[in-house]
Amino acid sequence: MLDLALIRNFAAVARTGSISLASSQVGRTQSALSMQMQRLEDMVGQSLLHRSGSGVRLTAAGERFLSHAESLLAKHDEILADMAGGALKGPVSFGCPEDYSIAFIPELLRDFFALHPEVELRMVCAPTTELRPLLHRRQIDMALVSLSDAANRDVIRKERFVWVANERKPAILDLDPIPLALSAPTTLDYRAACDAMEAVNRRYRVAFASDSLAGLIAIARSGHAISVLTQTAVPADLHIVSSGLPPLPTLGIALEFAEQRPSSAATALGDHIRTVLPSLSADAAASYPVAAVARRRR
Repeated sequence: MLDLALIRNFAAVARTGSISLASSQVGRTQSALSMQMQRLEDMVGQSLLHRSGSGVRLTAAGERFLSHAESLLAKHDEILADMAGGALKGPVSFGCPEDYSIAFIPELLRDFFALHPEVELRMVCAPTTELRPLLHRRQIDMALVSLSDAANRDVIRKERFVWVANERKPAILDLDPIPLALSAPTTLDYRAACDAMEAVNRRYRVAFASDSLAGLIAIARSGHAISVLTQTAVPADLHIVSSGLPPLPTLGIALEFAEQRPSSAATALGDHIRTVLPSLSADAAASYPVAAVARRRR
C-alpha cells in the first residue's frame, strides 16, 4: 500500500529537483528524505529518480508516477476540504513576473487569504521565460505569464508598455543615441523597446541592464536613461514619456497551470485571480513600494 506522506514528499522532490531543498520544505533531514525516496522506489518496483551531484531528475517511470501522485494528492485535499465544510487547506506554489508582483499581487493575495487563511503559499518571481520551464517541471503549480499576443483567447488582462523617465520631457531625449535602461534581451519589454526604436530608425544604446525592476526604476529616477515598464507598475514619482519616442505595444497576461487537474487550493486561487485581476485599478499599484523581490521581470 502506498503511503500518502511518501507520495507528497516525492512530489516536493520532483518540484525542486533537489532532495536537499525538498527536505527543508517537508521538515525532514536530507538523509531521511533520501531513504524515503528509496523506500518508495522499492514499493513501486521501479527507479523514479536519476541522482547526480547537481540534484535529481525524474526518470520516465518517475514522470508517470508524478502524474498519478499529483492527481491523488489533489483528490485527497479536495476530500478534506469537502469534509471540513469547504475550508481550503494545503500548499500552492505560484509564480509571476516582478512587475506583476508589485502591481497586482498585494491586493490579490490579501483578498484571497482573507477568505482562505489556511492555504500555504510559496511564491516565485521570475520572467515568463523562466516560469514556463518551472511549470513544465512541475516545480510550481501555477503562474501569471506575459503573452506578446494581447488578443490571445487566454489573456485575462492587457497591459500597455510605456517609456518611463524622471521627467515628462527629459533632456536625454535629445541625445543621439538615446540611452535606455532595459532588462534581459529575452524579455518582452527589451524586445518591444528595441523593435519600436528600430522601426522608426531612432538610434539608441542599452546604457544600463538590470536583472531587477528596482534597478531599472533607480536608473530612470537618476535621469541617466529611459526605461520601459508596464503602465500599472510605474511608481508615482516617475513620468510616462508620451512624446518624442515611438509607441510601444500592449501585452497580455494569462494564467497557466502545471497540471490539467490542479489541487483545490490552486484552482480556487486561479478562479480568484481570473475574477479579480481584470478589474484591479491601475491607481492601486502606485501606492506600493518597489522592492527587488526577485530577478528579472517579464
